[in-house]
Amino acid sequence: MRWPRALLRSTPVRLAIFLVALFALVSLASFGGTYLVIRNSLYAGMRADLEQQMAGFAAAPSAAALSAIIANQGAVTDPSQRVLTYLAPDGQVYGNTALMRGPEGFLQLDLGPNAHSGPRNYLGLAGDFFGGQLIIAENRQPVIALGNMFLDVLILSLLPTFAIALGGGLWLAHRSKLRVERITDTLQRLTSGDLSARVDSAPGDNDLSLIGTHIDRMAARQQSATEALRQVSADIAHDLKTPIQRVSLLLNQLEAQPDLAPASATLATRAREDADGIVATFQSLLQIAQIEGGSPKARFAPVDLTDLTRTFAEIYQPTAEDQGQTLTLTLPDTPVMVQGDKALLGQALANLIENALRHTPSGSRIDVTLTADERAHLCVTDTGPGIPVEERENVLRRLYRLERSRTTPGSGLGLALVAGIATLHDATLTLGDNTPGLVVHLDLPRAANS
Repeated sequence: MRWPRALLRSTPVRLAIFLVALFALVSLASFGGTYLVIRNSLYAGMRADLEQQMAGFAAAPSAAALSAIIANQGAVTDPSQRVLTYLAPDGQVYGNTALMRGPEGFLQLDLGPNAHSGPRNYLGLAGDFFGGQLIIAENRQPVIALGNMFLDVLILSLLPTFAIALGGGLWLAHRSKLRVERITDTLQRLTSGDLSARVDSAPGDNDLSLIGTHIDRMAARQQSATEALRQVSADIAHDLKTPIQRVSLLLNQLEAQPDLAPASATLATRAREDADGIVATFQSLLQIAQIEGGSPKARFAPVDLTDLTRTFAEIYQPTAEDQGQTLTLTLPDTPVMVQGDKALLGQALANLIENALRHTPSGSRIDVTLTADERAHLCVTDTGPGIPVEERENVLRRLYRLERSRTTPGSGLGLALVAGIATLHDATLTLGDNTPGLVVHLDLPRAANS
């Protein structure tokens, strides 16, 4: 099984691999140490046994007696297990093995016709007795068998254990990685403004479950507080909208009085204009509250974005000409259908064009472009001063205005309303640099069968 690189790069997986590797290293070190201790113990026993045998042979009174002893024992001893050979002073060889000189002087070992074929590995001891040389040796087969047994244990026991531990560790690490990714995704959604995001971690007493539970509690409280604040602002806007409209109406009536002094008429006009601005602000706040509540989705229907864009561009064309600005329109030849609320989509388009007209000087160019592929792409660009990168997220908030825009008409709700409409329609709103100027992209999903 090949693990994806992204999985192997994750911290829980790397930690699991490190722990299993550490366990394997410690196990192999312990296993190897045990083998060396037992092997050395076997060697020590074999050496002690050879020394004891050599001491027994040393008790022989003469070379003839030693030759007789070696000859008798050699007759009943398998040379493949134990080697006994005595080279007497007269050159005669006794025992179960013949040591001879070859034609070129090399020493040759002859195990005899009854010995098993194949290489032998012996541990031997030699001594000089009565002018001759005695050699006794033990086959190292027990040590070799010990090594084979340890190798079998390694292959049949430790390696499967390492494999199971590694597989289990990677599986547990993968589960932890998925939980960490879920927590990270939830935190990213919360920081981006989606207060409905939840980890929904399974109940448990492990650290990640506890962290997920606390994050969900924090998000629920934050969402509740935010919704309460939104409800309060909507209630205030609703309650104050009617009395301010009355004030505006009364100021309008005062302004229409024929005997009103010019100075008083001017004050009445300015007060009425400010009251109208307050009413418009409250109206936008109420509209944003309705959009965030999702109620306009009940009115969703197929909307021809091509026709809607053409209509609003024609509406604002005279205003652009009066202000010395150029408004251009680029549309596809075929309808671009989206599913949504026609009035709100028109409001979003109107706000984008009005912002471009309001915040760009005379001589500026404003382009409204609509293209379509799998999604509909509505783009409004201008050649004005633009918006700094660090302020582009802020201008989507309610009532936020750039410092240079505080002297121009507006409430700071235009782009916030567009952002709310985009969210309602599952669209993506992005602000970019037109070098110079601002480019606003609104990408909407197209209607089915369009």
